Amino acid sequence: MKFFPRCTAALAAIFLAAFSWCSAAAASPVFVLNSLDANVSVIDPVQWKEIKRLPTGKEPHHIYMTPDEKSVIVANALADSLTFIDPKTAEIQRTVRGILDPYHLRFSPDMKWFVTAGNRLNHVDIYRWSGQDLQLARRLATARTPSHIWIDSKSTTAFVSMQDSDELWAIDLASQTVKWRIKTGPMPADVFGTPDGKSLLVGMTGGDSVEVYDVSGPQPKFAKSIKTGAGAHAFRSAGDGRNVYVSNRVANTIGKIDLQSLTLVETYPAPGGPDCMEVLAGGKTLLVSSRWARKLTIIDTASRQVVRQVQVGKSPHGVWTLDHAPR
Repeated sequence: MKFFPRCTAALAAIFLAAFSWCSAAAASPVFVLNSLDANVSVIDPVQWKEIKRLPTGKEPHHIYMTPDEKSVIVANALADSLTFIDPKTAEIQRTVRGILDPYHLRFSPDMKWFVTAGNRLNHVDIYRWSGQDLQLARRLATARTPSHIWIDSKSTTAFVSMQDSDELWAIDLASQTVKWRIKTGPMPADVFGTPDGKSLLVGMTGGDSVEVYDVSGPQPKFAKSIKTGAGAHAFRSAGDGRNVYVSNRVANTIGKIDLQSLTLVETYPAPGGPDCMEVLAGGKTLLVSSRWARKLTIIDTASRQVVRQVQVGKSPHGVWTLDHAPR
């Protein structure tokens, strides 16, 4: 059969349109939490445009994907609630109320425990998870301003930073008791555990470094300080099993830390007060919520350059997507 040039061009256009549509349909949305707007921006990662906004409760601060990846959860601190969102369809699944002051949140990897940090009310809540419902096991009074949570790979211990007390706590999940507490540098924020479970990294938002603690024994030991940039704050695995990114909110940079040598190996520009991050599948694209600029910033990790920004809401905080690099 003979095709005329116009027909060939028309068929090619139809094919490209269909391919673009399929690619867009296959790509999972990117979720950006807007803390001061009480909503979540849903971003199309093909065209890099905001599709819609999902309402949440009052003053949401962190967004988190469950280990089974069936839900994205928004912690609504002043609404005392959690908003569950479908990570594929970007539809609200349900709202769970009666969760007192959930500022930060995390499931244990085995999903038997769910922990929230009451940043405003100075407590840590430990819930049992039935697969559908949360049951409060214990509320622990803490030092001032519990901030970020990390749970070990064995689902036994929750590590919590105390932002205004300059402390790091370890809580045994089975007994819901404090195992130990140690003084840190100024304003500890996010916590990240190394793959071997022997060390914890803690971002010093009130300083310019990441502190490393040896937690392999019964009591923690300060190991070293890694200078990354002013306002070291949040972590995200690079997805290669070896490196982790840290956002330096005041310095407007992202640092890359080698987890074997525990040294800073690269620095990326990240304007607008970089906060939480996400790494897309393949590890080539880093997403950053630019807290003060009302933008989602996209960084190419090969060139270490900002390639685009997407307008979102006020005070963008967390960012998550189903199409992520390994945690």
